[in-house]
Amino acid sequence: MREILYRDAICEALDEEMARDDKVMMIGEDIGFIGGNFKTSVGLLEKYGDLRVKDSPISEAGIVGMGVGMALTGLRPVVELMFSDFLLVAADQVINQAAKIRYMSGGQAKVPMVIRTPIGAGRSSAAQHSQSMQAMVAHFPGLKVVVPSTAQEAKGLLKTAIRDDNPVIFFEHKMEYTNKFMIDDVVEPIPFGKANIVREGTDLTIVATSSQVMKSMDAAKKLEKEGISVEIIDLRTIVPFDRETVVESVKKTGRLLVVDEAHERCGIGAEIGADVMDDVFYYLDAPIGRIATPNVPLPFSPALEFPIIPSVDKIIAKVKKMME
Repeated sequence: MREILYRDAICEALDEEMARDDKVMMIGEDIGFIGGNFKTSVGLLEKYGDLRVKDSPISEAGIVGMGVGMALTGLRPVVELMFSDFLLVAADQVINQAAKIRYMSGGQAKVPMVIRTPIGAGRSSAAQHSQSMQAMVAHFPGLKVVVPSTAQEAKGLLKTAIRDDNPVIFFEHKMEYTNKFMIDDVVEPIPFGKANIVREGTDLTIVATSSQVMKSMDAAKKLEKEGISVEIIDLRTIVPFDRETVVESVKKTGRLLVVDEAHERCGIGAEIGADVMDDVFYYLDAPIGRIATPNVPLPFSPALEFPIIPSVDKIIAKVKKMME
């Protein structure tokens, strides 16, 4: 095992996949000359040249549209959008083109492309650069949606995403890029649709996404000192959703809390709760809970921003309430 920054694990995955398959290409704003806005592609321009690592104009619709065209003609593009908020600028290309072409062509055409983009608050980037868009894209059939937590998960899942023959939206939390993690010396692709039980417990199940996995782990360690045993599931992928792992865990613990940073209304927590309810209803000892960001735009001021996003203290308080 070795220690690595989250952003360097992303870069390693890109490097290894580009070396393995010369059809893998990258396009995005500032990904080449400066190595990416969050330094996730440092050195790749020098190694692979500007035909495979392409700096683009500021036009998200154009970038994604070009990626769709690349994928349809046999390449495997990795498109980087500087912030997930900008998926809205490219919504037609993502939702009406990339997500639907394979279905509308009866399987004759495929779109093997990855859209990498950061989510989350915590950097005081304000309302147009801090959103978490995973629930929005998960709504549309044809897109796979990935939310890696640690560097190990990010590297393994990105390899799988690049090799997939369908469009994948790959969300990286911006507050994780400079965090250090231990990873295996060789990281193999991690299958989609298989959640990871990162901590076993008996009293309550937490299903968490992205950076909320680490916050949930911190909360679980503190709760353990008070005699509360929490099981934590790293969802890994929202689409496909590992329903079986969640259901079996909730049957064991009798309680379910979903922790996801996106806005609460129509969010991942509501979807997971509704999805598993038929199979867990008679096992529940408390109503299903969820922690998310309230239904307000993300503030610019840190004094306003941090109180509304999920935190370790909020997780602990919610778990205690559900245990009453």
